[in-house]
Amino acid sequence: MGRLWGAAAWRTKIPPRGRMLALRCTVGKTPSLLARPLTSMTNGFQSPPDMSEGHLSIHVNNVRSRLRAIVGASTNWSDHVQAMHERKDLHSLLAKQQEDLPPRRMNDSYIEVILPLGSQPELREKYLNVHNSVRFGRILEDLDSLGVLICYTHTKHEASQRSPLSIVTALVDKIDLCKKVIYPDCDIKFTGNVSWVGKTSMEVKMHMLQVGLHDDTYSPVLDATFVMVARDPENKRSAFVNPLIPEGPEEEEIFRKGELNKMRRVDFSTASLLKMAPTAEERTIVHNIFLNTLDTRTVSFRSRVLPPNSVWMEDAKLKGLVICHPQERNIFNRIFGGFLMRKAFELGWATASSYGGSRPYIVAVDDIMFQRPVEIGSLLLLSAQVCYTEKKYIQIRVHSEVYDSDTREHKTTNVFHFTFMSEIEVPQIVPKTYGESMLYLDGKRHFSATTKQTREVEKTTAAP
Repeated sequence: MGRLWGAAAWRTKIPPRGRMLALRCTVGKTPSLLARPLTSMTNGFQSPPDMSEGHLSIHVNNVRSRLRAIVGASTNWSDHVQAMHERKDLHSLLAKQQEDLPPRRMNDSYIEVILPLGSQPELREKYLNVHNSVRFGRILEDLDSLGVLICYTHTKHEASQRSPLSIVTALVDKIDLCKKVIYPDCDIKFTGNVSWVGKTSMEVKMHMLQVGLHDDTYSPVLDATFVMVARDPENKRSAFVNPLIPEGPEEEEIFRKGELNKMRRVDFSTASLLKMAPTAEERTIVHNIFLNTLDTRTVSFRSRVLPPNSVWMEDAKLKGLVICHPQERNIFNRIFGGFLMRKAFELGWATASSYGGSRPYIVAVDDIMFQRPVEIGSLLLLSAQVCYTEKKYIQIRVHSEVYDSDTREHKTTNVFHFTFMSEIEVPQIVPKTYGESMLYLDGKRHFSATTKQTREVEKTTAAP
């Protein structure tokens, strides 16, 4: 079984230049951070509505502690059974229909979180990678925790400090990046709010910004869209959430886009190659690849030749194993979704690095489905596959599954899709079997959807 690679195991000291930047970025202490203006979005990114008035920032280290307080989770693993048993008493607080719950505004769920890498240097070690930039896998963890806290803020129960809801991440719809490097010694700010609500699900829009190297203004780093679902106190059945009332044309447009996102996801799922045959155009692509790999010296369909500057798909994968310890549990005593995303990303990054022969940069993350929870003690098997390439771009698919040693069964938990850009043009990936051809077409679909906004600007990326 392959070793799980990635930046997670690397440590480095900040060079003198980094220390100088840290001193400069430390000038603005936390109170002044809130007053710094936001620069306008670039490269197709739109500035989010300003909802900061009347809201105080939360330190990033306090997000998880707030979540534990909301659900009554214990910090001690030995107490988790009792803590979960006590949540059964909260069933009486659940609404029998959505109409019984008070409607909320987008501003009601707005949260601002500060990650003060510039003003608190002791935080950097956790976030630093070997390239002296921020580990993107750690950012995924912070986004996942923030998304859940935003939804608990939207559904806050006035009659109880503890929420009767179990809110979990169902889908990472999209993460688009607009910066190549995230600096490890300048302050970061996350903002977000609920942008759309169904009966039992919520879409959350989050934005990450960072203080620049040459000024004290925040500029955008990424936009993220997550979908969360509400469950009962024991996380067994769906539960209703507060309706959302948009105020003004701007919020109405955001809400409308949330509805369109839902329909797009349904359409994409319906057209999945696991359910539907490829289109006529896609069938032509696959057949042309097949013809291009036939050995012209023979008349056999089985004799295949790899074209120049190409790699067989079967030779472009890495695998890893993670033992799921209690340390990585979430507030419901399953493995934290952000941890799963970080591990999948780091394996995907290592795969892109070994395939492209240079440092890859993450361009986008999309369509991460959380199909089943990962229990503590599970053996988590990860498999990363290069499934599509185009010029400098590498599309990676990471499949994760849990292995039950008692039943010897494998069950899929997640499928992750990452788009990377290499520093140099990469070899063409070539499928050999029909199954690999479907992976190739699926990767091409994700790549086309992902690069719709960012493809024209090659610098719209971020480091791992």
